[in-house]
Amino acid sequence: MFIFTSSIGKKFIQAVSGAFLVIFLLLHGTINFFSVIDSFLGKYGAVAADETLFSAGDGLFKLGCDFMSTPFISIMVPVLALGFFVHIAYGCWLTIQNIIARGGIKRYEVSSRAAADSWSARNMFILGIVILGVIFFHLTHFWAKMQLPEMFGIGAFENNPYLLLNFTFGKWWILVIYLIWFTAVFLHLTHGFWSMFQTVGWDGETWFKRLKVIGVIVAAIVFLLFVSTAVNAFIQANFI
Repeated sequence: MFIFTSSIGKKFIQAVSGAFLVIFLLLHGTINFFSVIDSFLGKYGAVAADETLFSAGDGLFKLGCDFMSTPFISIMVPVLALGFFVHIAYGCWLTIQNIIARGGIKRYEVSSRAAADSWSARNMFILGIVILGVIFFHLTHFWAKMQLPEMFGIGAFENNPYLLLNFTFGKWWILVIYLIWFTAVFLHLTHGFWSMFQTVGWDGETWFKRLKVIGVIVAAIVFLLFVSTAVNAFIQANFI
């Protein structure tokens, strides 16, 4: 098919799946940031004794996790996550194809006036590998202990997400790995955001400059949401 064989079609798949990535990260990061808000409200770790959804005694982060367990979101999250994995896996595949076609490793090529001198643009493949590698590490900490038991009945279900935050980010070396991961995501998004719009034709002189600025803002928001969650959990686990 044209969309799978042409360079334009391949870039379009990357752009669409990249949009899934941005939506997924913003949703996921916002829910996680509720734990930081809970810290200021004195609700960090507040989980009602019952296991019903949206219990009155739950903190905002627990309520956010309950929201992720509702039927509609339970269907949408795997769809968004699939777009996430398609984007990374397809990007790796395209890069390997390009390396083979060019007869060796060359710098990341960008078909625009943009950032041929951008470190992120030249190293999208490396950033993607880092992001993909830590994803599997991340899944063992949260998804395997919440969504996997809940959706498929595999493993022991943990109803207190605050415990998972403290157990994971309470270890300094795990925190460092995650901070490196969040930085890789930030760098990937700073280039990927405007490139996504460029692919679908939004690359006029005026909008091109605006999209680059918006891309940095979106990447910074995602970065700060996740970093503040991790650092806050480390503080909660070790000093409070």
